[in-house]
Amino acid sequence: MTKLKNEVQLVKKAIEVAENYAKLRGYAEFRPTDSVKDKVECLYRLLVKDKLIVPLPANQENGQNMKHRLALWVARQLPKDHPLLS
Repeated sequence: MTKLKNEVQLVKKAIEVAENYAKLRGYAEFRPTDSVKDKVECLYRLLVKDKLIVPLPANQENGQNMKHRLALWVARQLPKDHPLLS
């Protein structure tokens, strides 16, 4: 797994975009006390269930790999000239 340029910012953007997607699907909003770890896992599983991202192998499912997969997903959704991709 190679780290993406601006991966931390891409993960933040992925969480934001995926939360909006989850709301549109009828998922209740996250509480302010929910941890980033819990948000990442929940959003990752939702996107896998909806077949928007390819699931990780079971032995590689951890927070870091889930964040990386979310960052890759959002990087593909952003326009080519987006500042996070440069």
